[in-house]
Amino acid sequence: MDDAANLGFDDAAAAFGLGAIGAALSPEVAALIAQAGLLRDQPGQALALLEQARVAAPRHPAPLIALYRFHFYGHNLAAARDAGEDALAIARTALGPDFGDVPPSDDAARHDAAVRFYLFALKGLAYLHMRLGAMDEARALLTELRRLDPADHVGGALLAHVLARHERGGEAGAGESPAAYPVRGWGGVGP
Repeated sequence: MDDAANLGFDDAAAAFGLGAIGAALSPEVAALIAQAGLLRDQPGQALALLEQARVAAPRHPAPLIALYRFHFYGHNLAAARDAGEDALAIARTALGPDFGDVPPSDDAARHDAAVRFYLFALKGLAYLHMRLGAMDEARALLTELRRLDPADHVGGALLAHVLARHERGGEAGAGESPAAYPVRGWGGVGP
């Protein structure tokens, strides 16, 4: 039985997209995640429950999203990056081997939950790499995000502008002013 059938859907990408908002999550796994949410003051126990949820539903996005958020809000950015990379990998699997050969349609980038999950995972990973000082990795992820989302529906261009400004030593680029922020769109940042 494939992942889509396990989640109760015929199409893997649709199943994954709906799974990102909790569809087809077993009550047992949902309970583990909910229990972890009640143990914010006991992070070791909360993490154990989230890891148990991840083992019980290894290809469902909900436990990964919960793990990502746990680590991100706990300021463990390297662990959040690891969870984000796992999320990107399972999204890529759900979208199929040809995903990304050509950019998704504008409609898919705006409305397809699985595609948007993938694009937001790229953006989140780029941010985490920037925070961890891995600027080359961040730049590569933003380049891929720009290729897949040229209309900037998920707002990755703002990170590209921040990275470009950082690489100029904090100096504004030609024509930039503080009033120009927040920036929308990829204009003015390479490649």
